[in-house]
Amino acid sequence: MREGGLNAPTRHALAWRDPEFTDAGKIDAKLRRVFDICHGCRRCFNLCDSFPRLFDLIDDSDSGELDSVASEGFAAVVDACTLCDMCFMTKCPYVPPHEFDLDFPHLMLRYRAAELKAGKVNAIHRQLTRTDRNGRLAGMAAPLINWACKVGNALTRLIMEWIAGIHREAALPRFCGRTFARLAAKEAPEVNVRAPAHGRKAVLFATCFANYNDPGIGLDARAVLALNGVETEVVYPGCCGMPQLESGDIEAVARSAEKTAAELGPWIEKGYDVIALVSSCALMLKFEWPLILPGNAAIETLSGATFDIAEYMVDMAAREGLANGMKPLEGGVSVHLPCHARAQNMGPKAAAMLRLVPGTEVHVMERCSGHGGSWGIMKDHFEIALKQGMPVARQAVKNTGSCVASECPLAGDHILQVMERLDSEAMEVPGEAFHPIQLLARSYGLQQD
Repeated sequence: MREGGLNAPTRHALAWRDPEFTDAGKIDAKLRRVFDICHGCRRCFNLCDSFPRLFDLIDDSDSGELDSVASEGFAAVVDACTLCDMCFMTKCPYVPPHEFDLDFPHLMLRYRAAELKAGKVNAIHRQLTRTDRNGRLAGMAAPLINWACKVGNALTRLIMEWIAGIHREAALPRFCGRTFARLAAKEAPEVNVRAPAHGRKAVLFATCFANYNDPGIGLDARAVLALNGVETEVVYPGCCGMPQLESGDIEAVARSAEKTAAELGPWIEKGYDVIALVSSCALMLKFEWPLILPGNAAIETLSGATFDIAEYMVDMAAREGLANGMKPLEGGVSVHLPCHARAQNMGPKAAAMLRLVPGTEVHVMERCSGHGGSWGIMKDHFEIALKQGMPVARQAVKNTGSCVASECPLAGDHILQVMERLDSEAMEVPGEAFHPIQLLARSYGLQQD
């Protein structure tokens, strides 16, 4: 072992079925051990609000050390964690195999699992995590739901804030009456047999966002893949469970993992790759599920067969080459690399993919958007989320005239909202943010309506 975590980081499986996992006394002891190490290091002070809260808690205590901090204060530290994994992946020098054995995000998850077991998780927040049910119901009355959720609708947004705790000014995703899976079942794009990569086959894991909120992401991805010779099928057994993970409901995530792995397994056996359209979902399939259900052969197979969509396109470009026909994207692109893409440890694949478009300037924004899944829309967090998103929004503003793109659609919309709040007369805020695969489709002239 070398000082500073110079060895490749490793992550332990989650022993969430062990009764000690949710034992309050053992969790408190672990929190104190980890927080004391964080206090002595402070390298993560600028990552998220968890660490400033922790350090302020200690600095304002009687002794200026952790020993005089009451355990009740730890809840605020846990509350600020968005499970972005950046402290583990990019900052912490004490992750395994270092003997300090720190995994801050999974310790926050353990705390939340204990809170859930003790019945301390808000019931309405738990309902918000049921994305499949919510998506199906909202899709039945999409125009009405979208009207009610629109920022500026004073009556409905005030009610939502009062009942559900969703900040009245937080931008919310729209819903569609026709899901991506339903649209994909009607007609498949013609596969280009002359493309260099013809012969590849892939299953698109639709993700709840592309399925219920923005099917255009999936349709554009499928069109781009078909032009590049890839035969595709669209499969959506259900949500990856990231919203449940954020609430500490690991058992629900495990059920989702088993169901999805069982349904995608036969496709993998037939030689299909698996492509996730949103980076959070790719992270779950690749890394979180194997840690929740270690030793599950189907999940391990799925993990090894899964690609992020940008990762897949870059791999195809390197191995076989892409189809001709791309045209420059006018004004260039400001591409945001979300935390859950960076946590996959695959490099800036969205930026690499967009740099394949000829004559297009690509500006990389490698800072947190501040959104954090459902975290950033809540009344208690929204203003903090805006503050955390300021650096990346300022970067986007500097790149006047460029498209704004993010592999996390929620982050993309949040960045636009922060840009609108910046005080700059010369600012030009784009009308919408894109997923990078949509810009590639636009370059090919394939973008769907």
